[in-house]
Amino acid sequence: MHRRGDGRSPRELRPLRIEMGHLKYAEGSCLVEAGNTRVICSATVDNRVPYWMKEMNQGWITAEYGMLPRSTQERVVRPNLRSSGRTYELQRMIGRALRASVDLTTLGQRTILIDCDVIQADGGTRTVAVTGASCALYDALRFLVSRKFIPKQPLRSMVAGLSIGVVDNEILVDLTYEEDSRAQVDMNIFMNDKSEIVEIQGTAEGGSFSCETLDDMVRAARTSLAEVVAAQKRALGIE
Repeated sequence: MHRRGDGRSPRELRPLRIEMGHLKYAEGSCLVEAGNTRVICSATVDNRVPYWMKEMNQGWITAEYGMLPRSTQERVVRPNLRSSGRTYELQRMIGRALRASVDLTTLGQRTILIDCDVIQADGGTRTVAVTGASCALYDALRFLVSRKFIPKQPLRSMVAGLSIGVVDNEILVDLTYEEDSRAQVDMNIFMNDKSEIVEIQGTAEGGSFSCETLDDMVRAARTSLAEVVAAQKRALGIE
């Protein structure tokens, strides 16, 4: 069996840790660590909706994503000073994934703002961010239910993400940066706790890949994401 640089087998996840309540003031928050990738996720309740939703009688969920200057090997510019196209794309993706898991009508005319701040990056930052964001969102919605601001938990399902790729002609799950940087196929898959696909982002690097390889990657991701969802539920105490 092929052993990876960190000693894992091809279908083995990095050590995953989710610490809930990481921030004192946020309605929902967590620190999620997958190997050396670490992301702080927080959820803020705003009792307003965007102006274009005022007559729709439902809530909204949006997200912001950023990387701290020394979360990577070379310093990156702070997102609030110069946001890149990649940052905007990731923010929209996180928002889409979370909205797909929530009954927005039960939320009422409120906005949940999700902040995902990467404090250390070693591959899979967007997938780890979604995994943590789903936990922070559940925590904030649980807060609203406990205070009787909403009648029931609007979250229909947890959402988790996983990077997966073909490296040296072998399918590997939960890629490190070193693996991702030389992958022949690079993919991010997001699923809910029913093993239903929420979003797939994938590309071949300098070539192409077969439908059979795609099927194999989705099957591998489905098995591994079930482990990630189980970790989310343990952290939230909802097993």
